[in-house]
Amino acid sequence: MAMALAALHALPASAVLTEFNIAAVEPFAEGSTFGSAGAYERVRGTFKGELDPADARNKVIVNLDKAPRNAAGRVEYEADFFMLRPVDGARGNGKLIYDVTNRGRKYIHWRLMDARTKSVAHANDPRVVEDAGNGLLFNMGYTFVWSGWDPDAPRTNNGMAMKPIIATRDGASIVRVIRDELVNGTRSPLRETFRLTHNAATTDQSQAKLTVRRREADARVEVPASGWAYVNDREIRLLPEGTKPQQGSIYEFHYPAKDPRVLGVGIAAARDLVSFMRYEKADAKGTANPARGVKATLGFGVSQSGRFLRDFVYQGFNQDERARKVLDGALAHTAGVGGVFLNAEFGQPARTNTQFEDHMMPENAFPFSTARMTDPVTGKTDGLMRNDGFDPLWMETNTSTEYWQKGASLLATDPLGTKDVQQPANARTYLIAGTQHGATAWMTSTPGNCVNPRNPHSPTPALRALLVALSEWVDGKAPPSSQTPRLQDNTLVAVQKLQFPAIPDVAVARRVSEFGVLTDWAKPTMDMSKPYRPLVTNVDADGNEIAGIRLPEIAAPLGTHTGWNLYKAPYVEGELCDRDGTFIPFAATRAEREARKDPRPSLEERYGSHAAYVKKVEAAGNQLVAARLLLKEDAERLVERANNADTRKRFGP
Repeated sequence: MAMALAALHALPASAVLTEFNIAAVEPFAEGSTFGSAGAYERVRGTFKGELDPADARNKVIVNLDKAPRNAAGRVEYEADFFMLRPVDGARGNGKLIYDVTNRGRKYIHWRLMDARTKSVAHANDPRVVEDAGNGLLFNMGYTFVWSGWDPDAPRTNNGMAMKPIIATRDGASIVRVIRDELVNGTRSPLRETFRLTHNAATTDQSQAKLTVRRREADARVEVPASGWAYVNDREIRLLPEGTKPQQGSIYEFHYPAKDPRVLGVGIAAARDLVSFMRYEKADAKGTANPARGVKATLGFGVSQSGRFLRDFVYQGFNQDERARKVLDGALAHTAGVGGVFLNAEFGQPARTNTQFEDHMMPENAFPFSTARMTDPVTGKTDGLMRNDGFDPLWMETNTSTEYWQKGASLLATDPLGTKDVQQPANARTYLIAGTQHGATAWMTSTPGNCVNPRNPHSPTPALRALLVALSEWVDGKAPPSSQTPRLQDNTLVAVQKLQFPAIPDVAVARRVSEFGVLTDWAKPTMDMSKPYRPLVTNVDADGNEIAGIRLPEIAAPLGTHTGWNLYKAPYVEGELCDRDGTFIPFAATRAEREARKDPRPSLEERYGSHAAYVKKVEAAGNQLVAARLLLKEDAERLVERANNADTRKRFGP
């Protein structure tokens, strides 16, 4: 014990990660080998660290000054970590990928490498060879790391979290009236109770208020006290008992909450973990760094995790407490222009802002783009990049959905959407055309809660190529240029100018998620007197997007793929259906098309034969491979799929 304490005090004052507790080291994939990297193993456990509230790099953390401190005046934290590493570190490629967990979940193996997942618990516990998917990044020798950063992320189903750190005011509970938005069935299974994001300071109903409305813009109708009750200090239900919330309606609960977590510590913990794995040999107790021979680090995040990376860079966390760069490169996918409602008092990181839901929750705020500019709405001059020597090489990719729901056009225009902007040399932005927010390799075209069939077109072949390009960029090879719609060539337009074809029985979206400056989220107030102006990608006569990375399924389409859809009853008809897209297949023959009154040419009319279609897919793939926007093996897979029996059947007998 005395030796451990001596080692701790011997650390330099700036040392922040103090202890690794490794619970298990286990074989991965039953010892299967991956290319030159050989076999992999799983390493799981927890790590502890300390933050100096006086360090300028930590002052951005909201309420860190109100967190408990140890005898050295530091704030202690503890979080989960998980790693997949080559058994023989010398056979790895010397690069670590930090896959930012999304609500406690691991993503990269199934979102980027197409592993089939049987359940959330299975996805969060990569163990067998099938969990490596196509094995691309394993074969290349990367080390993969995940960690918990949100104390409220569920640990059920093998999720990852961190211990909560509670802010107090001179030892007394902090209490504040806040707002929860509660919607039933749109993003989670139907339930009879609502869970609150924070503990209620009191269950006295007279101090709380519940309202309901059907649409975001509708007037709020108060639910009387006789119509609801607390189940406990984190849950409410409707009365009389057994009353179920209306599907899709927006309930809003104002209540006095207490004991806010210091949520920004989660970002610092991620910083410290990756920094330690890159630079240090051992922790204070002599436990060896579980990452072996790391020379470069990459960050990868999807949706909430991509927004986490935007905050990570903008708020200065890519510089550790010893003034060292943390991530060399980062790829944020489907983040749009927003951040996470995390580093705030009573933050709610699980929120995601769309046209219908969570619309008045903090997410989208200037600066949107990596390009430094002056915001005509607020008068601020800023950019996502800090230009302080610690910015990573930066890529962001978005699907079509983020242009409709997440303001993604503002990544490449001024805030009012009047002119294109030039991004800095260390940043790239890509639209993967004709895709929806959550599409994966194994998705099928079912309607779900939406009125139209959803869009199964997967963006992951482009993502794989771009992550490889990012890794090469870190090594000094410039990546492909940005691929986004632009005002100058009329590929970026206002939604009102979009000329979508009149396809029978297809409900068409006519609006995007609009937003201005959010001045108060607890008493929701958004200034729309001078709103920001998100735009969308222009389309061709089929309704397919004409800009961005057009994978072979868009360059040689079998139907119309969009990033938007609309809700169907019993949900709120006419509102944008969360982050889903639409897929409408082409008719096989001219006769079939004419019978349907479909204006889009049939497969027969546009290709002539299945063989001709396959050739177009092959040509489109080869063009993307040459541009480094598609890997050769993915081009071959897409040709193979184009040539399979199921695709051949679509062309008729």
